[in-house]
Amino acid sequence: MKLNLNKGQRLWFTSDTHYNHANICSSTTQWLDPVTIREFKSLEHMNAHLVGNINELVGQDDILFHLGDWSFGGFEQIQKFRDQIVCKNIHLILGNHDHHIANNKEGVQSLFSSVNKYLDLIVKYNVGTPLQGEARFALMHFPIASWDNMARGAIHLHGHVHFNPSMRLQEGKMMDVGCEGNNLYPIDMSEVLSIMKNRPVKSLFSKDHHEIVENYSNRLP
Repeated sequence: MKLNLNKGQRLWFTSDTHYNHANICSSTTQWLDPVTIREFKSLEHMNAHLVGNINELVGQDDILFHLGDWSFGGFEQIQKFRDQIVCKNIHLILGNHDHHIANNKEGVQSLFSSVNKYLDLIVKYNVGTPLQGEARFALMHFPIASWDNMARGAIHLHGHVHFNPSMRLQEGKMMDVGCEGNNLYPIDMSEVLSIMKNRPVKSLFSKDHHEIVENYSNRLP
């Protein structure tokens, strides 16, 4: 997907809002040994807080990429939270809890600007100004070890892990944009680029896959 950001338009990322998920809220959870629990006095309070945080930052004409696990519940619940967010342009990357959306039950995918499992995203920003630039992203709900254009500096953004900021990986051009890691707020593209600017391209493998294949081929009879 290719996007041009108009002057004044901003691009945001978030993930794992888990609207209406009782077990992730402290007042309604039944988990005996919770890993990630949000401290709220009620499930409704959690839902309203998360929606409010998005609306506080993301403008009506901005673009928001949500990297999965939107909400629990069927069409009515999915639509309810979509309608509460003022941003007109929400693109969804499917998470492991987005079954209703993945199956497009009741045409629910039409609530979003696009729905994908994985997305290569090219963004041109500050178009028509001296500060014009281009950024490449690989978007997926799950963190992955290698992605398209990784060697050319493409940034992998993901969710799923529910890490707080202190637990984030600090190596390579990949980043968890789940709301837990951003004080339950979305994160702006400019902040992502600032964090990634001085990080080297680094594979999670000990060697580049081309080198691995070449060495293996040389050992063949």
